[in-house]
Amino acid sequence: MFALHIETFMLQWATGGLAFLWVTGRRREVSIGYGWLLRLTYGLFALAAFSLAYRYERQPVLMISALATTLACAGVGWVSWTSRKAGVLHQRERVARRSARVAKMTGIDHEVQVFDESVPEFPPNLDLIAPAFGIIGVIAGGAYAGSPVWLSVARMVVGAAFMGAVSDGMLLGHWYLTQPGLRREPLVELTKWIGWIWPFQVGLLLVPPGMISALNGNIDDGYNGMLSWFWVACAVMTIVLVIVTRLALKERQYSAVMAATGLLYLAILTAFGTDLVARAILAMA
Repeated sequence: MFALHIETFMLQWATGGLAFLWVTGRRREVSIGYGWLLRLTYGLFALAAFSLAYRYERQPVLMISALATTLACAGVGWVSWTSRKAGVLHQRERVARRSARVAKMTGIDHEVQVFDESVPEFPPNLDLIAPAFGIIGVIAGGAYAGSPVWLSVARMVVGAAFMGAVSDGMLLGHWYLTQPGLRREPLVELTKWIGWIWPFQVGLLLVPPGMISALNGNIDDGYNGMLSWFWVACAVMTIVLVIVTRLALKERQYSAVMAATGLLYLAILTAFGTDLVARAILAMA
């Protein structure tokens, strides 16, 4: 009914993660190194998707899309590297305010990070190039995976956004350790996105032929229904973890960010269980 192909999964993950890199980067608050981390990570995922598609000689559109995504990550990463001395707008403003505040309180000018104003700042919209290539392969992978085609494609596209938002949320939570003073709004925004996407992710997986058929026994999950109920637990726990993460980020202590990051670690496990367990069960039909 719906085949599970590892190359499609890897490109999904890369495309969603790169799309939400732009969501965060457009705010011009998170330092430029965060983009290097995500482009390297997801660029390797896209390269793995290309290698797997090439190895198994299937999905040529996905293969070309994955290669284009990889090259886009490399090209945009190079542009970002050449702009590293410029920093980003709101990071420069925050460093300047902090330096002025410390100097006023102590009368001592302490050493701060210096930015080169003659270097042009990295344009965040360049980060739309890689996911634009990637989504072509995701759609092609969905069309190849099974029928009805519209449902398969919708699941692939929404799944890409779902996995990307959760992964980027966890990685951004860790980035607060390297960029003290970063506002919580970028992490709050990603957490909101996870919550907004979750109903569509779960709803599309329930649409017949879907997990409803597995839960009522019409599709055998191979474990007497236990795997299907495990999927339900993953789906429910994901939204519970998102709600708890939002509550944690409302606390004023800085440790709340680390708590939210830990919760997003767990959300990755449950979110990927929500997506992959369902697809594995439906692939058995």
